[in-house]
Amino acid sequence: MPKPGPHNAITDVPGVRVGQVERTDAPYLTGTTVVHFPGTAIAGVDVRGGAPGTRETDLLDPVNSNPGVNAIVLSGGSAYGLDTAGGVMAWLEEQGQGIRVGAGEREVVPIVPTAVIFDLGRGGGFQARPTADWGRQAIEAATDGTVAQGNHGAGAGARTGRLKGGVGTASIRFDDGTTVGALVIVNAVGSTVDHQGRLYGDRFGLADEFGQLRTPTEPPPEGPAGPLPGMNTVIAVIATDVPLDKAAAQRMAMVAHDGLARAIDPIHTLVDGDAIFAVSTTTGAPRLSVTEPTALIQLETVFAAGAQALSRAIVHGVLAAESVETPTGRLPGYRDAYPSAFTAS
Repeated sequence: MPKPGPHNAITDVPGVRVGQVERTDAPYLTGTTVVHFPGTAIAGVDVRGGAPGTRETDLLDPVNSNPGVNAIVLSGGSAYGLDTAGGVMAWLEEQGQGIRVGAGEREVVPIVPTAVIFDLGRGGGFQARPTADWGRQAIEAATDGTVAQGNHGAGAGARTGRLKGGVGTASIRFDDGTTVGALVIVNAVGSTVDHQGRLYGDRFGLADEFGQLRTPTEPPPEGPAGPLPGMNTVIAVIATDVPLDKAAAQRMAMVAHDGLARAIDPIHTLVDGDAIFAVSTTTGAPRLSVTEPTALIQLETVFAAGAQALSRAIVHGVLAAESVETPTGRLPGYRDAYPSAFTAS
């Protein structure tokens, strides 16, 4: 039976490392998350939100020649946060990682697609946002171990509906060792909870993953029903060690949006910039293609696992998020807003 990997994180996928940096001291409330692929990875992307902030996504189109990516950056700071990719590129160049364009050790061009959320001013300062140095710090800190969730990395200033959002991750490992993982920054205009305060995505937990949760008795938090228009976006990375070609990776990203729709309502609005990257880390093996009839069953299994892992990652991100004080008032985490959800019946 499928079960979570050892860390229940995207880092359970071989060839995936995650590093994060954040500041939560006023006037800051923002951060950057980097997913690093030391051996490069095939990648695809699918953007569904109406207000995206992205960089280097055109390269991932299956009709374009780009052979792979070295890292993916998820950052706060809205369009300003795209600068963090520069710091990641500089570090990768120093390591000689990237598309080789010359004979020199560092004559490479790192490929670093990036997506950002709007969190400007969440901690009080509009100019208190990530810079290129944050990207460098995040990739330098990257490991293949446990991933900090909630108010870390790009999740530091995230919010969803009336609750604090954050970074979340989850994984699924099949009996044959195949692994799929997800990492998400939950910063939606929509809500992750229903009218009873139950998390939409908790029903997708593996085994007893969310078995401690109960239907809460508290009324929903008061205050704005979400960020102001344009101050939203959910961004995510889905990864697997199944060898996919670029078209299959793009299809995986497309299907993963179902995982967003199952855990957040509404989703893909005109004021969200929802974007999902999907990557395959395995190299040196024949790659599965969506045009091969014999590969369809395996592909559909992997695609479905990615969507489910993403729904679970959203739940973990919201459960780990801690309440914060913002210039517009206290933004409660789920545990503070609904303490009875954790009371045994």
